[in-house]
Amino acid sequence: MPRRTRQDDHPHRVAIVQRPPVLLDRAATLKRAAEAVAEAAAAGAHLALFAEAYVPGYPEWIWRLRPADDGRLVGELHARLLAEAVDLEAGGLGRLQQAAARHHLTVAIGVQELDARYSRATLFSTFVIIGPDGTILRRHRKLMPTNPERMVWGLGDGADLEPAETPAGRLGGLVCWENYMPLARYALYAGGVQLYLAPTWDAGETWLATMRHIAAEGRCWVLGAGMALRGQDAAPDLPGRDQLYPDPDAWLNPGDSAVVAPGGRIVAGPLHEGVGLLVADCDPAAATAAHRTLDVAGHYARPDVFQLTVDRHRRPLLEVDDAARAGERPLAGGSPPVGEPPR
Repeated sequence: MPRRTRQDDHPHRVAIVQRPPVLLDRAATLKRAAEAVAEAAAAGAHLALFAEAYVPGYPEWIWRLRPADDGRLVGELHARLLAEAVDLEAGGLGRLQQAAARHHLTVAIGVQELDARYSRATLFSTFVIIGPDGTILRRHRKLMPTNPERMVWGLGDGADLEPAETPAGRLGGLVCWENYMPLARYALYAGGVQLYLAPTWDAGETWLATMRHIAAEGRCWVLGAGMALRGQDAAPDLPGRDQLYPDPDAWLNPGDSAVVAPGGRIVAGPLHEGVGLLVADCDPAAATAAHRTLDVAGHYARPDVFQLTVDRHRRPLLEVDDAARAGERPLAGGSPPVGEPPR
């Protein structure tokens, strides 16, 4: 008899990783993430989901420090954050991509992304989906940072605001309070999302109610990935560590990861003030079948009354006309290229 494979055993198993990062230590956090991917694969999962800004950790201090109160410490923390952020263009998730390919596992993870192409100093809260061959399938930058997050992250765009085809199903996701943006949710529903991924820093009853509402509204599986974090999870050399987190055992975030079935029933979690994997079986076909009674972007929609336009173009901060720079096509009414005399 041929040996059964993991795929035969658990074809729809998913795992939410609620394990803390090492706050502001990218290398140590990526090591933990790769180990968690291996653990998820051993549990029979075909998808591993991590929280918002998992690498190198969420900037929790922005909710307790203000530049006016301690500008020096805020500046030191931000400089450290820039140094430890993920540059996707330079292969900053290479170790995790290798782990995904090694275990033939789809990985979805939130990162603090450094835009090293334009300005080299702007950060984004970015949600990345890595395919089971290790390639990056989606890179979605959070559209609107929340409250003090705007002092840390820039604004994303509509690029990649659509599901990705994976062996685990059609995966799409929004980050934290993007999930309170009805039109952003609708864009994913219209794309036929089956597993709706919600990496977040939020937690608590209101957030869990939101996850249940999305599952009922979108008739999709909803995976809410929270971050379990305590003071002891900050890097030992974090600036102001003892001032910010005097009690190493105090919970900075309880996690509250959960899996919700199409229709709104919680099937796993919430994992509150705990560390581990939250595992569930989520058949994408069940999400498709659940649309029989409600399909808000299909037979329940009224396109004659409501219309939504989504701009999925990526919006670079700078566009350079190389032909004009070479003098082949001078810009009408503009200055001559640098180094050339006026004509």
